[in-house]
Amino acid sequence: MPHVSVIIPTFNRAQFITRAIQSVLKQTFRDFELIIIDDGSTDHTREIIESKNFRLRYYSQENRGVSAARNLGIQKAEGEYIALLDSDDAWRKKKLELQMAFLDENPDYKICHTNETWYRNGKHLNQKKKHQKYSGWILEQLLPLCIVSPSSVVIHREIFDKVGLFDETLPVCEDYDLWLRIGVHYPFLFLDKPLIIKYGGHEDQLSQQYWGIDRFRMQALEKLLHNPALKSEQRPSVIQMFREKCRIVAQGAFKRGKTDEGNFYLKLAEKYQL
Repeated sequence: MPHVSVIIPTFNRAQFITRAIQSVLKQTFRDFELIIIDDGSTDHTREIIESKNFRLRYYSQENRGVSAARNLGIQKAEGEYIALLDSDDAWRKKKLELQMAFLDENPDYKICHTNETWYRNGKHLNQKKKHQKYSGWILEQLLPLCIVSPSSVVIHREIFDKVGLFDETLPVCEDYDLWLRIGVHYPFLFLDKPLIIKYGGHEDQLSQQYWGIDRFRMQALEKLLHNPALKSEQRPSVIQMFREKCRIVAQGAFKRGKTDEGNFYLKLAEKYQL
């Protein structure tokens, strides 16, 4: 039984998948299994993986989205901990070693995330203040946007048993939704070291394929408001953020000349009262 199950979901990322896989296989921490979930790729992803004779388990499914791919990986995993890696990202070689040691030093935590290095079109990007990361009971800090990268997390299996898997109905912001559900029940442990490398700027990034990303954050926030585990003292902050997201999306609709749509979101903002 491996201590950590590493899951890489991929879809038509033949140009990136070798880099991601090798960053896992070069880890100084060795007690892991690597699982690739091919979400219906139509490029030569499979041929690349099979030709390299990598030490991993490979599964292919019909194209159902990144959440379904991650969920299949979690279901196939045998490890006590789950580590995720997006196929266009990469890990520093000591990522798992440092993270697992940090979790051992902090046994009250079941989820750990790390800092990251960003590149877009080959150029280094500095993170903005809004992307600052935190330790502890951070539900309120999680509300504005996704500050936890899936590629950085190590999650104890217990968490998925408690809060469920990724929401397969969300085409984007599925990670934001999961962190909110986890944040109700668990504190997050933050290791302030840039142990993952995120490469942006390519056209197939999901965040570039949908307008009004806050629409999907609104769905996640509304789900949270119906979550019986949400504490009464947490509820006002969630309502306030839901209403703010509604207004942001409404403003975007008005700018595009979609008056009826804008008015719909303004009315939706009043659905929940502080």
